[in-house]
This record gives sequence, C-alpha cells and structure tokens, in this order.
Amino acid sequence: MRKTLLGTLLALAAFAAQAEKPQLHGYGVRSCEEYRKAYAGWEKGEEESMAEYQRYKDWLAGFISGLALATGENVLQGVDLEGAMRRNQLYCVENTESDFFNGTMKLLGTLRNMN
Repeated sequence: MRKTLLGTLLALAAFAAQAEKPQLHGYGVRSCEEYRKAYAGWEKGEEESMAEYQRYKDWLAGFISGLALATGENVLQGVDLEGAMRRNQLYCVENTESDFFNGTMKLLGTLRNMN
C-alpha cells in the first residue's frame, strides 16, 4: 500500500507539472541554474553560497519529511540528504531549464523504481 501511495503522489506531481502550474513555494521552485550556482559556491566554501545551499537543503529536508509522514515510508530509501543534494546537482547539470523540485521528484522516482 505504501508503494501505491508514493506512486500516486509521484503521478499527481507529474500530472500537475503538465497541467496548470501548481502552487509550489520555497526553494523547490528555484531554477536549476540558481541551484547550480549555490552548489558551486558551497563547494568552494563561499559564505553567501553556503547559506543559500543550506536553504535548498532545508527545503529538501522539509519536503522529504512531509512526504515520509504522508506515505509512512522512508522515501529516500537509504540515501542521505547530502546524497540527494548531490543527485539534484547532477540532475540540474543535465536539465538546465528545469527546477529543484523536478530534480527531487526524478530522484524519488528512480529510488522507487529500484525497489
């Protein structure tokens, strides 16, 4: 049942992306380009970028926590938060016109399909 609920949530997110623009708030709606800049600065130890990176990480932690509570399962399935941040960075390198939310959903879909 948990996989069904997560699958339903992922399908709804995909549907919403194709329909009228969903009301998303926070750092999830920031562009991949913005995240890539924050990530690059974080890697270099730039103070301003480190704070910006932390905001993305906080958004991701809240989103993952909410989804885990809604589904009753560990949606990251053994991937830690830093690993998810790195995966979003790789997604954004390959999908420059996308956003942080879609990178997160791609990761969750990949993890779901692995099990």
